[in-house]
Amino acid sequence: MTEEKRACCSSPAAMCYWFAVSLIAWGALSLIGIYWRPLHGSSATTVLFAMGIGCVANLVRNRTLHCAFSAPLLLIAAVVFLLSEVNILHVNPILIWPFVLIGVGAAFLVEWRHARVVRQGA
Repeated sequence: MTEEKRACCSSPAAMCYWFAVSLIAWGALSLIGIYWRPLHGSSATTVLFAMGIGCVANLVRNRTLHCAFSAPLLLIAAVVFLLSEVNILHVNPILIWPFVLIGVGAAFLVEWRHARVVRQGA
């Protein structure tokens, strides 16, 4: 019988996994950025895509709760930055970053609250 794995909390191993996958994704995207300028290594687009890819991988492998919230947020922000870079959408980056920071912070708060409830219930 298969056991359903529930979303839970970050661990040092999960954080290392997220970092490794994000770093690999950043490297691959930066290589593309050599030929396509919007994905150059230091662009917000590349960094947010890499972080979002790391969160998706971490969610699939480690079921970290905050990644369920952070991954879509990071990927949406990356798409907005990309559309802005290629002049399809005109958005001031100052308007995007607060949503990203507050959203990721809120995701961690939800995870920490969930972890405390799980510990108290166990």
